[in-house]
Amino acid sequence: MKTAVPRYYHLDVEVSPERVGQVSRILAAHLRFWDLETLVGPVCHSAELLLRAIEEHATDKHTSIEMWWNGQHLIAAVGETDPEMRPDRELRPCLTRIAALSDGWGCCSTARGGTVIWFTQRAPVDQCVPLVPTVPEPALRAVLQVPRETSVAVLAGAPGADAADECEGAR
Repeated sequence: MKTAVPRYYHLDVEVSPERVGQVSRILAAHLRFWDLETLVGPVCHSAELLLRAIEEHATDKHTSIEMWWNGQHLIAAVGETDPEMRPDRELRPCLTRIAALSDGWGCCSTARGGTVIWFTQRAPVDQCVPLVPTVPEPALRAVLQVPRETSVAVLAGAPGADAADECEGAR
């Protein structure tokens, strides 16, 4: 059975007209590397729409793009840092097209006043694969020996002091 390894990609870019096409090709290359050829079209088109809208309307052109693949869904997020840009006004046509292209989308504001817009794409049924289970690795190569006997200080007159004395007498 084929299994999937969770994937993550992050790109910081200053948006300009010539960079939009470059970023789209970079995202397409990563999707192909992850064996997600069928998602290249909708993901790259949605990312291009967002980058072009940011390039047109935002005063601060610094943008972060992230993609997460979990074996069944791809989540792509585009974050912009311009506090003056309002998604409900400037990005309404862009978000309408993204809603039509994707399985889900959303947007939220950041602590610095920017906006993150995300969208998801499901992999086709024949590409959905379970994730590879991750096994935690031990921090130490040598196993520490547990002491066989631990001395316990018993307070005089504390409840349960008799039980502790009985345990010591049984040894």
